[in-house]
Amino acid sequence: MSHLISVMVHTPAHSGIGAALTYESDAAHAPGTLVRVPLGSRELLGVVWDDAKTPAETTEPLQLRAIASVLDGLPPLSPHWRQLVQFAASYYQRSAGEVALAALPSQLRDLSTEQWARRLKRKPKAVAAYEGAAPVIPTPTAEQTHVLADIAAHKGPFLLFGNTGSGKTEVYLRAAQNVLEQNPHAQILVMVPEINLTPQLEERFRARFCPHWGADCLVSMHSSLTPAQRLKNWLAAHSGEARIVLGTRMAVFASMPHLQLIVVDEEHDPSYKQQEGARYSARDLAIYRGQLEGAKVILGSATPSLESWHHSRPATASEPAGRYMRLAMPSRVGQGALPLVRRVDMNRQPYKTVFSNHLLDAMRERVTRGEQILVLLNRRGYAPVLNCNDCGWKSECPHCSAYRVFHKLDRTLRCHHCGFTQPVPRACPSCGNLDISPLGRGTEQLEEHLAELLADVRRPDGEPIRIARIDADSTRLKGELERQLAEVHAGAVDVLVGTQMIAKGHDFRRVTLVAALNPDGALFSSDFRAPERLFSLLMQAAGRAGRDADMQTSSPCEMWVQSFHPLHPLFEALKQHDYPAFAEQQLKEREQATLPPFSFQALVRAEARSQEAAQGFLNAARDAGAALADELMVDLYPAVPMTIQRVANIERAQMLIECTSRKALQHFLSHWQADLHALRSAHRQVIRWAVDVDPLAI
Repeated sequence: MSHLISVMVHTPAHSGIGAALTYESDAAHAPGTLVRVPLGSRELLGVVWDDAKTPAETTEPLQLRAIASVLDGLPPLSPHWRQLVQFAASYYQRSAGEVALAALPSQLRDLSTEQWARRLKRKPKAVAAYEGAAPVIPTPTAEQTHVLADIAAHKGPFLLFGNTGSGKTEVYLRAAQNVLEQNPHAQILVMVPEINLTPQLEERFRARFCPHWGADCLVSMHSSLTPAQRLKNWLAAHSGEARIVLGTRMAVFASMPHLQLIVVDEEHDPSYKQQEGARYSARDLAIYRGQLEGAKVILGSATPSLESWHHSRPATASEPAGRYMRLAMPSRVGQGALPLVRRVDMNRQPYKTVFSNHLLDAMRERVTRGEQILVLLNRRGYAPVLNCNDCGWKSECPHCSAYRVFHKLDRTLRCHHCGFTQPVPRACPSCGNLDISPLGRGTEQLEEHLAELLADVRRPDGEPIRIARIDADSTRLKGELERQLAEVHAGAVDVLVGTQMIAKGHDFRRVTLVAALNPDGALFSSDFRAPERLFSLLMQAAGRAGRDADMQTSSPCEMWVQSFHPLHPLFEALKQHDYPAFAEQQLKEREQATLPPFSFQALVRAEARSQEAAQGFLNAARDAGAALADELMVDLYPAVPMTIQRVANIERAQMLIECTSRKALQHFLSHWQADLHALRSAHRQVIRWAVDVDPLAI
């Protein structure tokens, strides 16, 4: 007997076949089964979706193709997983097949049926015994005990608002342990924003759980894994063998049939927002997945996103409580003090001063006592621009509307947008002047400058000072980041210079002084989220200092901020470590301007060979949707160039869509899709376009 089955394959929505396709099969297959199906001349992996509807009768007999094969030995993907994919595709305006197949390991998509059969025949390796030492489990603080009791007693979702060093990770560990002990099949998903934070947290989870549940109870999921590793870890999670999955944003789609707890660490981090393909927010999908599966969700941060802070607001006389339950841990473990914030007014410093004398004196004093220092500058390279003082030439990228960055170590000019690299010219390419000089400074220059300024400083053992730099350039080689972090933890580095990579999540026990240079750019940015990101970065950087209370016996830990606007309200709140005051002020401004979270936004971005073509497509789309937008009270703004409007010789434009109702915005976007697809065929110069729902950068 022939059966009709509905199969999702990896096809984008603009292909015209974004919905499920109907195939014939000799046997009925449960929804969620993985199959291989023919599509055109290719054979693709597909997921059996819902039951196929019988095709409408036609005068011509309908010719359906048969499925090619079934991937035996794999349990079907759960209904909750398929519902999560369906929601993500609908909300973020993509096809369900595109989201579903992108969430599966690439090797699973590429293996033929024969290769899969051979893989199934492999004998599974014996479960390795965990060889690490038994962990020393700290006694929970009163705040941790109270928070854990609230998590056990309520459904959530929870926003764990804990100061840096307050022991949020210990709360995650104990909450996970409670879940695992109560249910022998329970699974836990722990998400971190970036790959470089994964090893540190993974080590703590392994040390806590592997001695009891086995070395294979925890697997990781992130893009640095090889395809074979990703497939192995995905299968362990899908089968229920792995009890804990720790990963980056892609892990939100991990198939975990017994999921009962989701932890989103550093939930404020923009890295949880995907910037290609389906532009989903892993943090928001984690909340939705928790509702689907009846799993508890913990969002943790010392500087929560303003959206999460607003959703966790307590009830007032004029406003109901938010959807999240806010849990607070204001004190540091061991009663360590938060760093004293010192502001340096750079208007009173000599011209072109990089480090004020008072800051240099404080750095010298710390190094001679054997303490460590972090210097934060969120700009890599030696200098952002090379400049000719005679004719005004600057190191512009010929392919992008941006400057190439001067990297002194390899004497190159490198574009950080398209990757175009050239050797530094011997003379100005425009006028031949031999005197071309760098403008501004990056982490390479800071490292060099500090080596000169602190050349006479000695460590307690009499050795010269050791300065290291951690940024995307110095950690490019595999394993280099782990090696450099190990040196910092071992005390082999006295001054660590770096970008935001060093400001998040690291537990540097010897750091007692943090210096933030040149943070003013974000204070007056056109992006309304820039102050929130800056405050979060500075608070997180400050939190690296004073994590060991024993290091503060001689003098309190400090954070120095060098600014031309030291009295700005943002720095006032930072000095008091008062995130609630900063959040209240920002939310008040956003409410007055009707900005998120008091409205909802989407961006349509278009790329073409000319700016006119990109904007023409967007403005035509605006005209096509104007009537429906007026009916739903959705605001469509005119198309404008993006901040960096040309990248790799491709012109980029965007159009903002805004509405005070999320439901109305979604209704508009779903009905507007047909207009966008129709216009795409009429505007041949447009290379690609994409809808970004809830954008983080405008």
